[in-house]
Amino acid sequence: MWTVIYIAQSDKQAEKIQSRLTEQGFLVKVRPSHVSKQHEILVPESELDEVQEALNDILHSAYE
Repeated sequence: MWTVIYIAQSDKQAEKIQSRLTEQGFLVKVRPSHVSKQHEILVPESELDEVQEALNDILHSAYE
């Protein structure tokens, strides 16, 4: 089952997150949200804990 792990605020942000997670070997899907131009980042539920750690690192490095 796929689970939403993050809601990106733009196409560019969604693509960057998807690319970085995919580079680390995770399965990632992106789909448009029903709100404005947001995009949902989805991962398999079985990878949720590992992906959360990787996503935190990605988001943290984006704001440094």
